[in-house]
Amino acid sequence: MINARLHPAHHGSGRATEPGGRLNLLLSYAGWEDASWVDRLPRLLEPIGVQSLRAGTGRQASEVIARYPIHIAVVDLGLPLDAAAPAAAEQAEEGGPRLLELLRRLDQPPPTVVVKRARSHRDDCREIAAALRSGAFAVIDRPHGPNDLEVMLEVLRRCLLRFYRGRWPGHDPTFTV
Repeated sequence: MINARLHPAHHGSGRATEPGGRLNLLLSYAGWEDASWVDRLPRLLEPIGVQSLRAGTGRQASEVIARYPIHIAVVDLGLPLDAAAPAAAEQAEEGGPRLLELLRRLDQPPPTVVVKRARSHRDDCREIAAALRSGAFAVIDRPHGPNDLEVMLEVLRRCLLRFYRGRWPGHDPTFTV
């Protein structure tokens, strides 16, 4: 897992990138459970060169996007816009939909995996439709079962295959994933 403040090296875009990484993965997470897939995923992906850039609020995610090129983004729709006191968390403004909009407006929007909240059927349909209108590659339920990590890994693999033709973004075309 990368702390966005450590060791930036600049790309031609003027934004920083972590040295040696093949792919920058933005992981936004609303923190609904401890020891979740979002804690395990970076440890699995780091040895193959995937740098996980975590954000716990919409503002943190915006800062990461401003500093690093993002190749794949995981957007939690329940992400708060700002850090709020526990009592105010229920009424906190949501940053997930705003983060989707920010990613969509980038010169080269990354493939985006949207993690939706468990809500009523009507609200689920509304969230899925909004995510797809924003260009989401996939919309998944919040992972919380024994196969949660495998589902996320499969979705990320499909992102690489579809958007980067099975190759690491911007690297040697002879090396495939």
